[in-house]
Order: sequence, then C-alpha cells, then structure tokens
Amino acid sequence: MPRASGPLAEALGRRSLVLDGGLSNQLAAQGCDLSGALWSGRVLAERPDQIEAAHTAYARAGAEVLITASYQVGYDAFAAHGHDRAATTALLRRSVDLAVRAAEAADHEVWVAASVGPYGAVLADGSEYRGRYGLTVRELADFHRPRIEALLAAGPDVLALETVPDPDEAEALLGILAGTGARAWLSYTVEGGRTRSGLPLPEAFALAAGTPEVIALGVNCCDPSEVLPALEAAASVTRAPLVAYPNDGSVWDAATRTWHAPEEAAPWPTAAWRRAGARLTGGCCRIGPDRIAALAAAAGAGPPRGK
Repeated sequence: MPRASGPLAEALGRRSLVLDGGLSNQLAAQGCDLSGALWSGRVLAERPDQIEAAHTAYARAGAEVLITASYQVGYDAFAAHGHDRAATTALLRRSVDLAVRAAEAADHEVWVAASVGPYGAVLADGSEYRGRYGLTVRELADFHRPRIEALLAAGPDVLALETVPDPDEAEALLGILAGTGARAWLSYTVEGGRTRSGLPLPEAFALAAGTPEVIALGVNCCDPSEVLPALEAAASVTRAPLVAYPNDGSVWDAATRTWHAPEEAAPWPTAAWRRAGARLTGGCCRIGPDRIAALAAAAGAGPPRGK
C-alpha cells in the first residue's frame, strides 16, 4: 500500500480523517526529558528515535495524519543553544523524515503534516496563548519564511499552520504561501469565542477563506467546549473542510511550565463537530494514543458538507 494514495485535499473530499494527538505528552510517556526552552525540539535533536516511536504509536492507534516535531524549532532559539543555521535546517528536515518513516511503516494510508508553530512557541513563555507579540506582519513573515522553506524542501504532504493566536500572524503565513502551490491547513487557538488576541472568529477565518493554498480551516490547542462554536464561525465564511484538534481542557502555566487540568473531563462531541464540517479531527496537548484510537474507532466516512 502506498503511504498516501493522493493529495490530502482530495482525500478530504471523500471522507473524514483522523489526526494524531499531542507529541509532547507521548514523548513524556516514553520517558523523554522535555525540560528546557527547546521542549520537544530537544528530543528531535538528541533522540530522534523517540520522535519516530511517538509517531508510530499514533499511527498504530489509527491516526491517518501525523504532525511533525517542528512546532518549536526556530533558527534564533536553536542558535542560542549551539545549533548553527545548517544544523537547524537539518533538524527541520529530519522532523519530516521521521514522520514519513512512521507513516511508511503503517498498515493504512498516512499523510504527513509539517508543523509550523507560531512565533510565540519558540519563546517558550506561553506567548502563543496571547498573541500580539509587538511584531509587524513583515517581521513575522521574515521569521517564518526560512522555516517554511526548509520544511517544504523535505517534502511533507501539507503544512500545519497551527496554534495561531493572532490574525496578523495568519496574514504573514498566508503571504509566504501565496503563489507557491504549497498546501496547508490553518488552525487558530481560541478562547471565549475569539482568537487568543481577541479578534472575532468570523473575521479571523475570513482572512484565509478562498485562499487556494489553504485546504482546511479550524482550531487546535483549545478547550473542547470552544470547538463547535469556532467551527460554526468558520463555516459561516468558508465551504472548505474544517479541522479540529483541541487539548483536554487544561490551561498552560508558562511560569511553572505545568498544565492545570480541569476538575472534570470535558466532553468531546465529535459527531457534532463532523456535522459542522470537521473533516480532520484529532487531539493536541495531553491527548494520547488511547483517545486517538477511540476517535479512529468512532470515525465514519460520509459525504462532504453541502453535498
């Protein structure tokens, strides 16, 4: 069986697909040391076998899309830890190669999405949950462009422009992709029915509506209760497939580098998400292979929304 029978966008036109879960929590479950500012990027540099093992765990759970370990890999952040530009480029490409190897070993079709995390992720101070970094759209584009170029050179199926807190950053990312022929999904992190930076969601999603490079729009790394209203907001401005991969409802404390879990586990009304248009569904932080296996077992193929 080929790793993937065709472009991800075509597959989304036929059926719903299951994403993987949180990479960092799976690495922690495997005994990896995630201390320090580089987070999972440190494991990518020092223990690539553990990254591949984490991808394999999700593929075995039924994930049909694996997201690479490039979320927090940035040139300046890695330079501060002794990695020159060539070494960081090699790590970005390695992140794709490791996911591809896990995908090729799976017993079902698996696509690879290269993670393009937000600017705030490389700061390791929780900025991705606030946005408004004080940078212009051009400065944000200058930060992201070399990362995206290195990832695209490694040949992923799609880019995951994920955990984006601010439409300014979305504008920068979309500007880089314009006219390249590359394919991506764009997912905001949201709170209270708005982007983390406070913009109404229909306005935020409208930035990418109709953009040919964007094959799906949605949300990730948010409370599960935020997903359905966000999908409905996206559906009000686009007919594109939607994507949803929340965390478990926990809140990240950047000062202590710990998650504060909710008193009660949040429900995951995935059937309602799919009715709203979600064609890519999975998990983010603190969602492991067991939850992905349950999603895969419950997922059913159906006609695209509006057909």
